[in-house]
Amino acid sequence: MNKREPARRTGPAHAVPGLFLALLLTGCAVGPDFVAPAAPTAARYTPNDPTRADGGDTEASQRMTQGAAVPAAWWRAFESPALDAVVDLSLRESPTLETAQATLAQAREAVSAARGALYPQIVIDVSAGRGKQSASGSAGVLNSSAVGPALSYDVDAFGATARLVEQAQALADYQEAQWQASRLALASGTVQQAVQLASAIEQTRAVQDIIAADQRNLELVRISQTAGKSAGLDVLTAESQLASDRALLPPLLQQASAARHAIALLAGKTSADWSPPEFDFTALALPGDLPVSLPSELVRRRPDIQAAEAQLRAANAAIGIATAQLYPSITLSASWTSAAAGSGALFSHSSSLWDVAAGLVAPVFNGGTLRARRNAAVDAYAAQLGTYRQTVLQAFSQVADVLHALDNDAALLAAQRKALDAAQATLDLTQQSFQAGQASFLQILEAQRLYEQARLGHVRAKAQRFLDTLGLYVAMGGSAPDGSGAAARPEERS
Repeated sequence: MNKREPARRTGPAHAVPGLFLALLLTGCAVGPDFVAPAAPTAARYTPNDPTRADGGDTEASQRMTQGAAVPAAWWRAFESPALDAVVDLSLRESPTLETAQATLAQAREAVSAARGALYPQIVIDVSAGRGKQSASGSAGVLNSSAVGPALSYDVDAFGATARLVEQAQALADYQEAQWQASRLALASGTVQQAVQLASAIEQTRAVQDIIAADQRNLELVRISQTAGKSAGLDVLTAESQLASDRALLPPLLQQASAARHAIALLAGKTSADWSPPEFDFTALALPGDLPVSLPSELVRRRPDIQAAEAQLRAANAAIGIATAQLYPSITLSASWTSAAAGSGALFSHSSSLWDVAAGLVAPVFNGGTLRARRNAAVDAYAAQLGTYRQTVLQAFSQVADVLHALDNDAALLAAQRKALDAAQATLDLTQQSFQAGQASFLQILEAQRLYEQARLGHVRAKAQRFLDTLGLYVAMGGSAPDGSGAAARPEERS
């Protein structure tokens, strides 16, 4: 019988080991494959979403466009070059964004590290030694050396490594959503503080005008007292009103200072080295057209929802990892070593050693630990699914709130404008009547009080309308960052 005959066998029985090995190398990932929660089918956020915030005859109106895309640089809708420059500075210089970007890069490197376990690991083992040996009564000092490659491969037969890569990718996507959330927070925080600064400046001007009116009233009542037409009590009352209105000024100046400092902080600057522009409402335009994303689009745009979905994917992958631990693990290894007692014979044929091995480790009894870990992973997924659903509900609730807030803001601002016009007319007429001796000083004070309330109320209502407009852009999740601001991605990321 020819000794080489078995090598020529090609029957099905001989092919079975090779096919089995191919299946092991290919592997299959146990555990459930992730399926993203279904997007909502609703077309609205409330039974009757407002489509217009009517400002009446005195204030600007706003239109809500369903299904419109949010611009990449949405803050430019306020039409303020100074604001655009500060937002761009914040996105470029803020340490908060720098931290988020570095954390994202770290998570992406973790994906690459996890993916490396899918491939064979090859090392070169080099050793050298010198020692004394004794044999057959003779002794001598010998040099020894060895060199050779070693290969090891953990067969991902049940997909544990693949699930680890999937989990790492999900966590990297979570960090990317956090990075986008940081961008949105920086941009919206800068706009918010700019509006707060504009409101404080506008209220300061209003109070300064009111103080100037108080001073004129004091002069009038003093003239009237000199003429014998007013009592000394009227002078004291006028002085008290002036002092009371002056007390309104320091808190407003503090609000303006706090807003300036907050803008500097968002821009990554110190207040001693950098100051923001002096924003006021004459330099900010109220956006007239407001985009309102559909609910199905919102869940793909908002960073908090995307972060919750990424965590849900990571929890799903954890189930696969725990499931794979219930099955055997297989390791293949091979090595080739050239060893010799001297360097001259190191690479000779007679000094070569090789080894090929396969190992299998299968769980038999572990007191239910592995099964409990899988059950815990299933429970963790269920908990994360609840968190995801709650995040979506909160997002929709936020959009619903801000849509109706914009409608109510427009009505409030229109009413405040009418109140301000009426209070201004009443004050002017009362002052004229007092000079003509037809009105008392108490009537002037009452008219002045109504005018003060109306003036400050109008400024606050205007500021609230700007803030709720900003709130809509935030509720929409901003938009996906453009390529110029995107964090660097590894080329091999899939």
